[in-house]
Amino acid sequence: QVQIQESGGGLVQTGDSLKLTCVFSGRSFNVYAMAWFRQTPGNGREFVAAINSRGTKSSFADSVKDRFTISRDNSKNTVLLQMNNLKLEDTANYYCAADLIPPSVPVKRASRDYEYWGQGTEVTVSS
Repeated sequence: QVQIQESGGGLVQTGDSLKLTCVFSGRSFNVYAMAWFRQTPGNGREFVAAINSRGTKSSFADSVKDRFTISRDNSKNTVLLQMNNLKLEDTANYYCAADLIPPSVPVKRASRDYEYWGQGTEVTVSS
């Protein structure tokens, strides 16, 4: 059974950096594509970033491109989301997601494409 646990959220100020960690367990991590989504109250889950199972392809939302990076360590079953130059609008609950998506397929950006989800970690950016 796949389990996903996010950590690293917190309260930061605009311009600060934060690193979110996602730990995957229960199956062979190196065949799962991973993604980060975020959600604010009253809104649906918004795509943030994703990376294929081999770590050779990634995709970012336009709103975070050039500020966020995504990486994975298949030896540690972890995915990292490095968030730099945080803005007020980055405040949200951040979710890590996983699915069996072949690495040759373009990185998926829709929440419906991911079957497994963590419980989320909250990020609050203040001015």
